[in-house]
Amino acid sequence: MRIEEHPVLDFERGEKISFFFNEQEIEAYPNETIAAALHAAGVRKLGESPELHRPRGLFCAIGNCSSCFMIVDDEPNIRVCVIKAKPGMRVKEQKGKGALL
Repeated sequence: MRIEEHPVLDFERGEKISFFFNEQEIEAYPNETIAAALHAAGVRKLGESPELHRPRGLFCAIGNCSSCFMIVDDEPNIRVCVIKAKPGMRVKEQKGKGALL
């Protein structure tokens, strides 16, 4: 589900792009965050808590919490709520603590 109209914000909808989440193709609009595109595609679980493995989803959507940490193009601990989707990128659910690079 995407917001199509808003009384204050203007949504520019360009040509759709696509990226991959756990090997599944996901559609996104230009300038849309990874988390927003995943939410629109029905993905609610973004990862698991490191210790107790409880599901985590979109929480603050401004990059302040750690609920949306994912692996993006093999780089762990990326806050997908503030990173824009790019064509062809590979996003994976991060389970537990991310590896140090």
